[in-house]
Amino acid sequence: MQKETIAIHAGYDKKQGNGEMAVPISQTTAYAFRDSEHAANLFALKELGPIYTRLTNPTSDVLEQRFAQLEGGAAGIATASGASAIFYSIANVAEAGDNIIISDKLYGGSVTLFYFTLKRFGISVKVFNSDDASNLEELIDDKTKAIFFESLSNPQIAIPAIEKIVEVAKKHGIITICDNTVASAALFNPIEWGVDVSVHSTSKYTSGNGTALGGIIVERDGLAEFFKKNVARYPHFSTPDASYHGLVYTDVPLPNFCLRIRLSLLRDIGATPSPHNSWLLIQSLETLGLRVDKHSDNALEVAKFLESHPKVKKVSYPGLKSDKYYEKAQKYFKGGKASGLISFEVSSFEEAKKVIDSVKLFSVVVNIGDSKSLITHPASTTHSQMTPEELVKAGVNPVTVRLSIGLENTADLIQDLNQALN
Repeated sequence: MQKETIAIHAGYDKKQGNGEMAVPISQTTAYAFRDSEHAANLFALKELGPIYTRLTNPTSDVLEQRFAQLEGGAAGIATASGASAIFYSIANVAEAGDNIIISDKLYGGSVTLFYFTLKRFGISVKVFNSDDASNLEELIDDKTKAIFFESLSNPQIAIPAIEKIVEVAKKHGIITICDNTVASAALFNPIEWGVDVSVHSTSKYTSGNGTALGGIIVERDGLAEFFKKNVARYPHFSTPDASYHGLVYTDVPLPNFCLRIRLSLLRDIGATPSPHNSWLLIQSLETLGLRVDKHSDNALEVAKFLESHPKVKKVSYPGLKSDKYYEKAQKYFKGGKASGLISFEVSSFEEAKKVIDSVKLFSVVVNIGDSKSLITHPASTTHSQMTPEELVKAGVNPVTVRLSIGLENTADLIQDLNQALN
C-alpha cells in the first residue's frame, strides 16, 4: 500500500469486533484472561495479546502498526512523549560506562537529556559534525552504543550527511537512531536510507493540532541478526535476561529492539501512552500527508517573503534554493519539500523580542507542527539551558526567531510578519 492508504487503514481490521469504522478506544487498565493457562502463556510469549496497558493496549497497537508501516519498519512502540521515546531508544542499548555520539544540531530538550540526565546514569556523549560527518569515525570506540541525529534539525533547520553517517555506523556495527519528528514520516523515512531506528515526538506533526502528547519508536527489519553479529557491543540482546525468566531476545521471532523496550523499559519505567491519546493520534495520522504538504507549501511562501525583507539578515529553510541544505532536501525528502519550520535572524536580540511581541496571528508557543502558526525565541526558551558557547556551536543565537508555519492562508501570515518586522 502507498502511504496515504497506510495512514488510513493499516493495523486495523474493521471486520473484527463490532465492525466499527473508527478504531475503538480500549480505555482500560487490565484485561481478563480466559484462564490461568492463558495468562501464563501471555507472560511467557507463547501467545500474543494484551496483558496490562502499561505494556500493551489494542488501540496503541493499531497506532504502532500503522506508524511502523508508514516508516517502512518492522515494528513500532508507542510512548507517552517524544522525550520518553528518545530516552528509551538510548537506554535500550547503553548503560553506565558506555557512550553515544550525537549530532551537533539537536533540539534543546534532547541536548539536556544527553548532557545532564544520561550523565547521571553514567552514559557519556561525544559530538560530531552532522553536516558532513567528517569527524564521526574518529569518535568511535568499543563503548560506543549509538549514533543519534535529527533528519531535519530543530531549530537550525539543517539536514545531516545521512548516507555518510549510516556508512560509518555499519562499518563499526553501531546502531543509528534518527529523530524524524520535523521531517515527519510523510516526507522522509530514515529506514529506507539504512538507519536502524526512527523516533518521533508524535505530539508535533503527527498530532497536528496540539491535543495529544506522545512518542513512537520504529525499528528496521533484521535487527535481531544485527545483534547476533555484534554480541560484544550489545550483549544484553543475545544473553539471558534474568529479569524475564532468562529470555534471550534474539531467540524470539519478533522485532528485537521494540520487544526489549516493551518487556524491560516500559515494564519498569512505564512512560506508556494513554489509549485516548493513541486514538487521537490515529485520527490525525489519516491526514498527515495532506497536512505536511500544506505546511511545506506555506512555509516556502513565508520563507521567500522573509528572504526578501530588508530587516531579515538570514533565513534558514531548505526549500529555498539559496539555502545550504537545498540539494539535500531535494535528494532525501518527498518532492523536495521541507516541512513547516523556518528560522530567521534579525539585527539584535531586542529586534527579535520586538518581532515576537508584535505578532497578532502567530502564537508565542514552543510547540511545533500545529495547524496554527507559532513563533518562539529558541535561545531563551527551548535552548535556554545551554551556555552562550554551546548555543553558538549548536547554531542558535540570540537573534534567531523560529517559526512553525501552520495551515492558515499565507497572505495573512505574511501580513502579520510584515507588520511585526516594520
